[in-house]
Amino acid sequence: MSNPGLSTEQKLDWLQLIRCENVGPRTFRTLINRHGGAAAALAALPAPIRKGGGRQIQIATRESVLREWEQAEKLGARFVALGELDYPQGLRAIDAPPPLIVVRGRAEALNRPAVALVGSRNASAAGLAMTERLSRGLGAAGYVVVSGLARGIDACAHRAALATGTIGVLAGGLERP
Repeated sequence: MSNPGLSTEQKLDWLQLIRCENVGPRTFRTLINRHGGAAAALAALPAPIRKGGGRQIQIATRESVLREWEQAEKLGARFVALGELDYPQGLRAIDAPPPLIVVRGRAEALNRPAVALVGSRNASAAGLAMTERLSRGLGAAGYVVVSGLARGIDACAHRAALATGTIGVLAGGLERP
């Protein structure tokens, strides 16, 4: 999937397809390859659903996708598609990379060496202290800290690494953090 740069309309199609229920990165890639693009895949989806073939796919509405796009813009964020120059090299290397990511802030952090720190939302004082030490040490060593945005360990890891670089991950997108 090589993209020198998708148009806004193409990215909206990609976003709508990946936000469909039961469409993950592998199914997304299969649908794109089978139909030649996201718009064609979206148009073809109702037929397999009516025939009862395979698992059910709830098609995301264009309205929900437009709301998510507008919300990202209000936050100063932008969508980057797999294959575009700004897409992180590390994500390209995994087996099933997300087709689209939302980027806000210093995008260069996405291509630095990274370490994920995740843990309990109801962390102990010792767990929080250890997380803070780890995050500061990793940042000082040149690593960017990656974590979810939950309270507890995740939030502590981000706070401790703000000065050196941190990446917050929302797996469900802006509409379903």
